[in-house]
Amino acid sequence: MILSVDGVEFAYKSRQILNNIKFEVKRGEVVSILGVNGAGKSTLLKCINKILKPKRGTILIDNFDIKNLDNLELAKKVGYVPQRAEGNYMTVFDAVLLGRKPHIKWEVSDRDIEITHKVLKLLNLEDYALRYTNELSGGELQKVIIARALVQEPQILLLDEPTNNLDLKNQLEVMKIIMDISKSQNIASIVVMHDLNLALRYSDKFIMLKDGVIYAEGGREVINPENIKAVYGVDAYIENVRGIPVVVPIG
Repeated sequence: MILSVDGVEFAYKSRQILNNIKFEVKRGEVVSILGVNGAGKSTLLKCINKILKPKRGTILIDNFDIKNLDNLELAKKVGYVPQRAEGNYMTVFDAVLLGRKPHIKWEVSDRDIEITHKVLKLLNLEDYALRYTNELSGGELQKVIIARALVQEPQILLLDEPTNNLDLKNQLEVMKIIMDISKSQNIASIVVMHDLNLALRYSDKFIMLKDGVIYAEGGREVINPENIKAVYGVDAYIENVRGIPVVVPIG
């Protein structure tokens, strides 16, 4: 297991957000974190990345307790793609190269440049290398942010609603990139998602949060009408379309 979360609890003052969260993630897995707004999905990602400090519980990455890792060591193990990103007056190449910061000692090395070129090619961003990030579309910018996380050479990729505000084509493209990279690079990807159908199409495992606890966890079998009703308060049925399960809300 590359990630082990055991008994994690988090509260904002007196408001309990996460309660006794336990799960494990293997290398190469894409795991979708599902649930309504306020269920604790983004908070969980921030606890794994040490942006927030849990009240109790243990988080191990490659058998290292994150409490004992400084920010530099953690950045070599975990890449984080936040929910919102904005472009600025920086080229795409430089924006992606920034992700190498945890590995740069005195100056940018030939290897840093090589890895940046490699990741730009992987995400089909080579033609955008000299464009400024504030000139990009939402889908293009999202790929740049993912590229910046990937050049860190992380073992775990955390993505908070990576398809938010993207059109259908870019949603599919971004999720396929995440799935392909997870398999080819043997990276564990943990993705906060709202779209159940995108999650079903591209994920190996699902964690459904409700009121700060794990209501259901497992493979495609946990995305069923009973769990959808319990977690989202919506009646739905599951149709199979060309081998892909599709959630169809009722009413």
